[in-house]
Amino acid sequence: MSPADALLLAGAAFAAGVLNAIAGGGSFLTFPALVFTGVPPIIANATSALTVSPGYLGSTLGMREELARVAPQRLRAEASIAAAGGVVGALLLLITPASAFRAIVPWLLLFATVVFMAGPRCVRWLAQHRGGTPGRGARIWGLLAVSVYGGYFNGGLGILLMALYTVTGESRIHTANALKNLNSLVLSLLSVVTFALAGAIAWGPALLMMVVATAGGFVGARGARRLPASAVRAVVIGTGVVMSAVFFWRG
Repeated sequence: MSPADALLLAGAAFAAGVLNAIAGGGSFLTFPALVFTGVPPIIANATSALTVSPGYLGSTLGMREELARVAPQRLRAEASIAAAGGVVGALLLLITPASAFRAIVPWLLLFATVVFMAGPRCVRWLAQHRGGTPGRGARIWGLLAVSVYGGYFNGGLGILLMALYTVTGESRIHTANALKNLNSLVLSLLSVVTFALAGAIAWGPALLMMVVATAGGFVGARGARRLPASAVRAVVIGTGVVMSAVFFWRG
């Protein structure tokens, strides 16, 4: 890793930490930065997942009170589903041919950008118009599907989980957010362990980026109240659009 590559990765990780602390979307920076420095796409995706994973732990610990109000049986059941989905998604990534993954990366980035852009509005709409609430089975299967996606490609995971909990009847927004954080942590942890056991982590860049992303998260958390949320979201969306276009152009 050259000094220029290290500087690029550190800058991307710091900015990702700031973005994740304020609005999310940090993987729009960490994944492309790894690819641009020569890390193969599948390894870059696995390394990016490791880089952003510490933020899920902080978010989960920060919402302990909300989680304490949820039945322990439900927490264990949903965490188990998220864990299984994360492992399945990671395994699917590992068996995907590099050429095939390279071809679908632009579409995954574009999908994640659209989810990030339209997600909050969709969540609000679902909360107001969902009508009849789907049963527990729908929530379980939906959680499994979203967890598989999260294990395969992390972009837009939080918005998808929030939409899932909203449409399946969780009316308490803070509880839905706490469950989103917990299950994101669990599936991310299991997918990263799977990647590590398969030797799919670029450890040098990963360790550098984890440290710098943590610092970025600290700075972002302190400055979150000073920045308009709309401006931060616009930066994330713009980054997603640009990164999608670049990857489409690169083929």
